Amino acid sequence: MLSTHSLAKATATSPTVPKPPVLWLAVHLPLLSIETFQPNWLADHGTVVLDKNRVVALSNYARAAGVQLGMRSGSVAMLLPEAKLRQYDAAQEQATLQRVALALLIYSPQVASAEQASLLMNIGASLRLFGGVRQLRQRVLASMALLGVSVTLGYAPSAGAAWLMAHAASATGRRGRYCLTARRLSARLDPLPVRLLAAAAPWRDWLQGIDCHDLKSLRQLPRAGIQRRCGKALLASLDYAYGQAAELHQWLQVPAEFIAYVELPERIEQAEALLNYAQVLLQQLSGWLRAKQLALSQLQLELEHERGRLAVAPSQVMISLAEPTWQAEHLARLLKERLAQLSLATPVIGLRLHAAQLVAMQAPSASLFPDPSGSPQQQHRLLELLVARLGSENILQTQPLADYRPEVANHWIAALQSQSKAHSTTHNAAQLAPAPAAMMNRPSWLLATPIALELRQHRPYYRGALSILSPPERIEAGWWNGQLITRDYFIAETSEHLRCWIYHERISAAQQAEQANEAAVWYLHGWFG
Repeated sequence: MLSTHSLAKATATSPTVPKPPVLWLAVHLPLLSIETFQPNWLADHGTVVLDKNRVVALSNYARAAGVQLGMRSGSVAMLLPEAKLRQYDAAQEQATLQRVALALLIYSPQVASAEQASLLMNIGASLRLFGGVRQLRQRVLASMALLGVSVTLGYAPSAGAAWLMAHAASATGRRGRYCLTARRLSARLDPLPVRLLAAAAPWRDWLQGIDCHDLKSLRQLPRAGIQRRCGKALLASLDYAYGQAAELHQWLQVPAEFIAYVELPERIEQAEALLNYAQVLLQQLSGWLRAKQLALSQLQLELEHERGRLAVAPSQVMISLAEPTWQAEHLARLLKERLAQLSLATPVIGLRLHAAQLVAMQAPSASLFPDPSGSPQQQHRLLELLVARLGSENILQTQPLADYRPEVANHWIAALQSQSKAHSTTHNAAQLAPAPAAMMNRPSWLLATPIALELRQHRPYYRGALSILSPPERIEAGWWNGQLITRDYFIAETSEHLRCWIYHERISAAQQAEQANEAAVWYLHGWFG
């Protein structure tokens, strides 16, 4: 029996699971108003966003032409007649931000919206999964590029500090700023301009008047006086940034069912040109699947055509997977192959993506020594890619049936067709074939149509006389469905020492009398490998 002292000592020395580091990632979309209408992969033709007939956002091409914020639409038309004028739409802008948030669920289950076109993610528990901050940063930037949005990133031990880092990077033209440890947080935040604080906007002129230009100067002011003059919001945002107060967040709630739609900025007549817009939907789908812990086994992409009097029914692109997946990269490869084979009868104006069939996500393998030939998932993905490229009718797998007739037993189905579905489409009496031992004398290649053979000196002839090597194997079957066959099969060898499978049609005595003057009927039915 253990003593109390021993038990206490054992408890004290038991290993503890280390807590993940506290780290936040802020994603700022500085060009959200423009990229809502013009994804950054499209050529810049001078997009200008208007609100109340004045410019509130503009592309680089429009800025180079002399267009400025606050201009009226008439002035824009004079400077840039070909400008694409868009009306500011807060709902559409918010929908774009939600699409980005849904895609970010790939990297963390805790994603929240923040002010000024920003999103916050708690990534402390995700660092080990994605290989550290650097690898996670590269993957996030790659996802944002597929979504067609420009972002700046901020890393910090508090959400407020990460938000400030991201906005400071946008203000200075950098891709991101970071502070990975709490002990350096004050040193990284103090030099930042006070104008970055959203809560300081109403008091910006007053703060400049008292020579308060950075966060360090703001922290040195008397808190009681700041609260009386500016209220609690300014001090609260300052405390959140420096990690001196806990901030509550409303995490993104994912829908119960995934159906996503994207409206195309112009009519598209080439199917391959749809891939970039489909990538936007696939990134959202991947985030939704990750949040729901689900995998996809069938995907449906709907291509929307003209509306109104000239309306055309949507085109359907279905993709079935041999192995369920949630990864957008694999789905994009399959969709690319399908779109390359698709010919559009009419232009496409919108895309709708639907997760048709879902299964529970399988945990990754914990095998210490992976199979050098690749995992089953990799083999299934290769099979899916071949099917998408060559068509399901050209990639088949065997499903032999328990029937004595070789042409019936030699049954093939689509490689991605499930066994249960294959069983339901075959003959009611059909079952899987017997053990391989019963198939020892069967050829590896059965001809789709038997070849009639000549008879020379009472011997079957195929590029030379055939030598019979085996006794006859009699097959009589098919009487139950009116497809009776009566054959004697032999293994034969050609003059080139190739082995083949031939048969002789058995006929009745009456038929023999009728065909007394005709040659016996021999056929070549298969080859041995």
